[in-house]
Amino acid sequence: MLVRATGLQNGRVRYLYLGRGAVICTFFLLTSLFPPQQHAKSFADDLMLGRLLTQYNVDAKNRGTELNNLLAKLVEKPPIEQLTGINRFFNAFSYKDDIALWGVKDYWATPEEFIGIYQGDCEDYVIAKYFALRALGVEDERLYLTYVKAIRENVAHMVLSYFETPEGIPLILDNYELRIMSADKRTDLLPVYSFNAKSLFLTNSSAGLGQALPTDKVKNSKWEKLLNDVSRMNS
Repeated sequence: MLVRATGLQNGRVRYLYLGRGAVICTFFLLTSLFPPQQHAKSFADDLMLGRLLTQYNVDAKNRGTELNNLLAKLVEKPPIEQLTGINRFFNAFSYKDDIALWGVKDYWATPEEFIGIYQGDCEDYVIAKYFALRALGVEDERLYLTYVKAIRENVAHMVLSYFETPEGIPLILDNYELRIMSADKRTDLLPVYSFNAKSLFLTNSSAGLGQALPTDKVKNSKWEKLLNDVSRMNS
């Protein structure tokens, strides 16, 4: 069972303990960060571009500008072109695990940090893609951060799922597989659970959404911190 969920565990294996019924997650709205809009929200404003320059280097600032330009080009495009453009942009970044990069087992970088340092692990790719697509105006209910087991690599992994409809089979954006493919074609992934800023669902990997989990039983400090960090940077 795949879970549309807001919950994570520290360490290498970050699965929810569904068998024990211990689903602990937190739900946060991104309405203030990404209100309904017809035009793409600039991903990196002047303040962020300034921080990318002073805290990182001119290449980091240029990446922020490049992403802004990409969003402007994609805003009127069909969803598949938006997904493809954002997926391709961030998949050009280098992979590096949290221990090597941050000195901790599990660190969630903000999109600004990811753009600045130009490398990260699977969560960082997914988080950056999620926020970039939200900046394009893609509805939150279509986007879910999804924990899976990557069977070939035998590791816990995260991908971004895009649902055209709640009952549909999602498209998968992944830094392991550069092509965007539907979940039923990704036999190398074993779905575990999914989450976004609003919702937590138990989900059937072949049928889309499943059972919703109650929002009053949830806590997720990493997701809360990330949203707070992004909100603070955008304020």
